[in-house]
Amino acid sequence: MGHKIFISYKYGDTSVQRLARTPFGVPTIVRHYVDEIQTRLKEENHINKGELDGEDLSMFKDETIASKLRDKIYDSSITIVLISPRMKDPYVLESDQWIPWEISYSLYEVERSDRVSRANALLGVVLPDVNGSCEYVITERSCCPSGCIHLNRSNLFSIIQDNTFNRKRPPVHTCARPDTIWEYPFSYMHIVSWPTFIRDMNKAIEDSIAIRDRIAEFDIRKQVR
Repeated sequence: MGHKIFISYKYGDTSVQRLARTPFGVPTIVRHYVDEIQTRLKEENHINKGELDGEDLSMFKDETIASKLRDKIYDSSITIVLISPRMKDPYVLESDQWIPWEISYSLYEVERSDRVSRANALLGVVLPDVNGSCEYVITERSCCPSGCIHLNRSNLFSIIQDNTFNRKRPPVHTCARPDTIWEYPFSYMHIVSWPTFIRDMNKAIEDSIAIRDRIAEFDIRKQVR
C-alpha cells in the first residue's frame, strides 16, 4: 500500500558519496539522493509530500515557507529524514535550523477542522559520506547471532537523539562483546543505512509504520531544544 511521505533533508550538503546519476562536473548534493528516492517512490505508488510542486519560495518569508511545509507534513503519514555528515550546522542554534522543526511538527497530533492527524512514523536514512561509509552514524556488527547495530548519535540533532533508544521498557540481552543490546524496536525513529534502505525501500517504510502503530511503547520527545 502506498504512503504519503515527507522527506526532510539539508538540500546542498556536498559531504556525501557521489551518485552515478549526478551530471558530469556537478558535485553530488543531498538533493540528488532525494531525486533517486522520488523515482523509486513513484514506482511503488508512494507520494512524496515534501515536493513543493515547482513553487519558487525564494520570494516568501520564512513564515510562509513554514506554513506550506506544515501543510505537507500534516497530509503525510511518515517523515523520512536523510542524515548526512553536515546535516547539522554546529554554529547555528538547532531552533534556527529547518530539520528539527520538520521532525517536531511530524510528531504532533494536529487538529484542523474535524480531522486530527496522527503522529508520523519517523525513518532516518544515513547517507554515505564522501568515502562511501555510513559509519559516522551507523555501524553493523556481527557479535550477535541475529546481528546488531551501533549508533553514534553525537552529531545528530537533539530531537533525533531524543527519539532513539526511547522505548519505555526495552527487552535487552547481553552479547559476546559483552555489551547490553536493546532488542528491536528500541527507537521510535527507525534508522537504517542508505544501502539497506535502497535495497528494500518498502520494508524500511513498513517497519517504520509498524513502530508508529506501537507509539504508546515509546517516550516521544516533540520539542526542539
